[in-house]
Amino acid sequence: MVLAATLLSGCAGTTTGLGYYWQSVSGHLKILQAAKPVSEWIADSHTPETLRERLALTQRMRTFGVQTLHLPDSPSYQRYADLKRKAAVYNVVAAPDLSLTLERWCFPVVGCVGYRGYFDETHAEAFARTLPAALEVAVYPVPAYSTLGWTNWMGGDPLLNTFIGYPEGELARLLFHELAHQVVYAAGDTAFNESFATAVERLGGARWLAQSTPAARERYETFDARRREFRALTRETRDQLAAIYKDALTSEASKQTAKAQAMAQFQARYAALRERWEGYSGYDAWVKRANNASFGAQAAYDDLVPAFEALFQREGQDFVRFYDAVRDLAQQPPEQRHARLQALVSPASSAAISPLSPPQ
Repeated sequence: MVLAATLLSGCAGTTTGLGYYWQSVSGHLKILQAAKPVSEWIADSHTPETLRERLALTQRMRTFGVQTLHLPDSPSYQRYADLKRKAAVYNVVAAPDLSLTLERWCFPVVGCVGYRGYFDETHAEAFARTLPAALEVAVYPVPAYSTLGWTNWMGGDPLLNTFIGYPEGELARLLFHELAHQVVYAAGDTAFNESFATAVERLGGARWLAQSTPAARERYETFDARRREFRALTRETRDQLAAIYKDALTSEASKQTAKAQAMAQFQARYAALRERWEGYSGYDAWVKRANNASFGAQAAYDDLVPAFEALFQREGQDFVRFYDAVRDLAQQPPEQRHARLQALVSPASSAAISPLSPPQ
């Protein structure tokens, strides 16, 4: 995730007040002030052994990302901070009652994005309550964010307690995802940026696990299998809702009825998954608040990933060539870059694109 805050530009935008600007800057500065070098945490006798081992693991992951995935060798993720809370920031997203299109807020440098990030959950909830009643709103926790390398001179983005305990494979993926944001960023195109970073995390995470331990791979497979099933369910529901909203011949009342049925079906199918997962409740909070805003936000992380993976294949599974190709796309107008990506996975081109080879 990219921090949608005016701290990246050093000046307040015309579409947001100074209060939002101040919470963005002060919130990030507090995180930087709480962070200290990983080497100090490891050397400190008061650091729990479990945390010491995890911090050492992140440094091996970071080195792997730089050397194998050609991610930036920046100051990021060489320091650690315990925020004493469960999330780094809290995002607010909103969408109309019969649409999955997110409301957008505009900021200097980062452009227009479909969310507003707050470092304090109460502030996020307060802003959410100011939005028009016609919008469906969701506030959700975010474990990590990227400042695109803009704060590298201040020590970069630190490791945080909000994600340090993730399963090994997921921890690696998160670090690769956030570092990918420092490679390429297209202002105002959340779907492009997040799908690119998600593709890098998937590709890099698979390679990391391939050289890790069998135990780590087994633990991650259980975690990831559930995630794949859940994402398949939400994608199907999202497609169903989009089809309902798009039907110009259906009355609004009929759309509301069909929407309610789709959401009820989603809840029932999730309950069945949860039962099969022997009570695993990791997605309960997401499902509880699920609405158009939730589904719209998730699309940014999913929809273009297959196209980026096809582009990686086209570039010979070479990360340097892949990044150059993505940088070229980022220079194109949004409509053109999306069209070029979609062409990579269109029916006409899919036959020419072989499945991604397993990591070597």
